[in-house]
Amino acid sequence: MSTTMLLFIALAGVMLLLLLVIKAKVQPFIALLAVSLLVALAAGIPTGEVMGVMTAGMGGVLGSVTIIIGLGAMLGRMIEHSGGAESLAQRFSQALGPKRTVAALTMAAFILGIPVFFDVGFIILAPIIYGFAKVAKVSPLKFGLPMAGVMLTVHVALPPHPGPVAAAGLLGSDIGWLTIIGLAICVPVGIIGYFVAGYLNRKAYPLSIEVLEQLQLAAPESNAPISDRLNPPSAGLIAALIIIPIAIIMSGTVSATLLEPGSGLRDTLSLLGAPAVALMIALALAYYFLAVRRGWSLQHTSDVMGAALPTAAVVILVTGAGGVFGKVLVESGVGKALAEVLTTIGLPLIPAAFIISLALRASQGSATVAILTTGGLLSEAVGGLNHLQLVLVTLATCFGGLGLSHVNDSGFWIVTKYLGLSVADGLKTWTVLTTVLSVSGFLFTWLLWLLI
Repeated sequence: MSTTMLLFIALAGVMLLLLLVIKAKVQPFIALLAVSLLVALAAGIPTGEVMGVMTAGMGGVLGSVTIIIGLGAMLGRMIEHSGGAESLAQRFSQALGPKRTVAALTMAAFILGIPVFFDVGFIILAPIIYGFAKVAKVSPLKFGLPMAGVMLTVHVALPPHPGPVAAAGLLGSDIGWLTIIGLAICVPVGIIGYFVAGYLNRKAYPLSIEVLEQLQLAAPESNAPISDRLNPPSAGLIAALIIIPIAIIMSGTVSATLLEPGSGLRDTLSLLGAPAVALMIALALAYYFLAVRRGWSLQHTSDVMGAALPTAAVVILVTGAGGVFGKVLVESGVGKALAEVLTTIGLPLIPAAFIISLALRASQGSATVAILTTGGLLSEAVGGLNHLQLVLVTLATCFGGLGLSHVNDSGFWIVTKYLGLSVADGLKTWTVLTTVLSVSGFLFTWLLWLLI
């Protein structure tokens, strides 16, 4: 099939998906599966392989996020139900003042995002976002949008995350210099993202009923009994329940870098540092400190934890369906066709790295795939560059993978579902923010390229 036809099919698939979700109000899970099927058939994937591709797309995403989302939702439910999120938010707001809270949380998210994968960190922080939003009586978007933006920025640009590490290997850039220069660029990019998110938040976006229930702005099916919220847990305890899994994950990341392969300590820390294991440890601590020590019955505790699963299931299914759509686009050859078109244009190296990566990100959804593919395409073109130039080409590639997060990106669905946004409002906020961050990072990178 011709490159032009493949690109047309991909564009038509995205437009049809937006039409179904925004105009026809089709449930996103159904719309994503239906459009994925149509695109697979139209792109020429053999009929006998279509369901295998779709299943692989669903499994590839859910294999990494299902356990995390489920455990994270339970932990968040325990914290919220006990009144702990509000307790932490009130203490934090009293100490910093309302004007500094968003900035402080954004800085904390920036630091958290360095060792912790974007989706894991965002899910862990979701109950805190709700708690602050409830205390401040504002939309969770005010806190969640800048926090998610800076976390994704460091996820795509800084080691030890897989995209930049793999791109560095393909392009031969030094990991140490990549970390140093990447941090130097990510800081001003994060500041820009903070102000852009504030600008986008000037408008009040309608929230989903699930998020309104979390904020107790709509009547939920089962409010927490008053007795559950008497003597709420201290802010210090809640902070510890959030920090402990993050610290455990960080220990696993650091051990993989500093300790020798095959070391028993390294293997143990790597196991404990797996996000699922770290969250299980945090959930066990929450079970004891928030439930057992506060007099909840075993059945009541089980009911509270179980009540988190229906909401989590919606996030899981829609996220998985987003993975299906992305997988179909990859297998159809859309990304490869687009890359071939862009490489024949003859752009200078730094803009080419950014534009190819950005186009691949927009066409198939995965930032990591976009970064890896671009790195592979440019691996023969970087011969003769010095070590700093190689780092800048790598960063241009990484920042390209940051932008244009939309309906074929599983991360788009995680952010919009947790923050209660419709698809249209997600495109107006999250897609715009990631693109501004992407372009800002590229411009700083290109400026350094021109100066060296």
